[in-house]
Amino acid sequence: MTGTRTWRDPGWRAAALGWAAGQLERAGLVPGGEPEQPHVRAWSTAFRIPLRGGEAVWLKAVGPGSAQEPVLAEALAVRVPERVLVPLAVDRGRRLLLLPDGGPTLREAGADLAAWTAMLVAHARLQAEVADHADGLVALGVPDHRPERLPALVADLLADGDAQQAGRPDGLAPEVRARVLAGTGRYAAACRELADGGVPATVQHDDLHDGNVFAGGGGYRFFDWGDASISHPFLVLLVVLRFAGQVLDLSPGHPALFRLRDAYLDQWLDHGTPAELRELCDQALHVAPLQRALTWRRILRGVHEAERTEWAGAVPGWTAEHLAPGPLAPGG
Repeated sequence: MTGTRTWRDPGWRAAALGWAAGQLERAGLVPGGEPEQPHVRAWSTAFRIPLRGGEAVWLKAVGPGSAQEPVLAEALAVRVPERVLVPLAVDRGRRLLLLPDGGPTLREAGADLAAWTAMLVAHARLQAEVADHADGLVALGVPDHRPERLPALVADLLADGDAQQAGRPDGLAPEVRARVLAGTGRYAAACRELADGGVPATVQHDDLHDGNVFAGGGGYRFFDWGDASISHPFLVLLVVLRFAGQVLDLSPGHPALFRLRDAYLDQWLDHGTPAELRELCDQALHVAPLQRALTWRRILRGVHEAERTEWAGAVPGWTAEHLAPGPLAPGG
């Protein structure tokens, strides 16, 4: 278990920063000042380490609920180095990553719809390029959320005794649980359609937005894989379309969101017609909120119980989102 107490513990900090110092020395990089710790969450933390000459590197640590991130970041750096932030070093056992500074994010660059579209196209290409390695990534420990497995995983979520206690801040309201249970047949059918639809499972970021993409250097590089799994690629659209709508001030169902979706789907035309891909996308957006609830449950299970309160609404919140209109539906 981890939490903010872990990340602020002097002993833990000394050991983690000591590892980073050793890796910098091996790489011929010289620190140029004291580390700062601008990011502290219950499930992760990050230090900015200044280098001599004005540049900086970042040391990131994640909790057990995101144990796949160092492994996945390392694997993607081998497969698609031009599309990701390539770590300088990784310690899988201690869940540490030493990362270069990636420059401005898409959010910091103030992206318009054209930039969001180009980013999402680049991400689809990343997913397509690593799809052949999905089994190997699962074998390395990346969570397996392929659609054929999701009905059983969701059944376990709904059977969770803690999640059923509506009196708990993280518990499901009885009416929500009843409605989700009543729809499990449709959910399983949607998962079967995704599994049989011809689009291969691959890496699914699960938290893709403008703050998790670097926009400099003439291309887009993706990072922050702490929520990621191996799943149907189209599930990534749930979060990215919601963020695009918020950032670009587009109401749910706005035509620009459909254009953004279609630009992404066009990268998968080797696996279906436009109509077939749009139908699979509809099923993916139906399936995705409960998959997102599974991700949050995994992450919070790796956090000290006393530090879960602030985020206690995440699992029931995403479970309830399953019953709401999606990001492409008016009123969604």
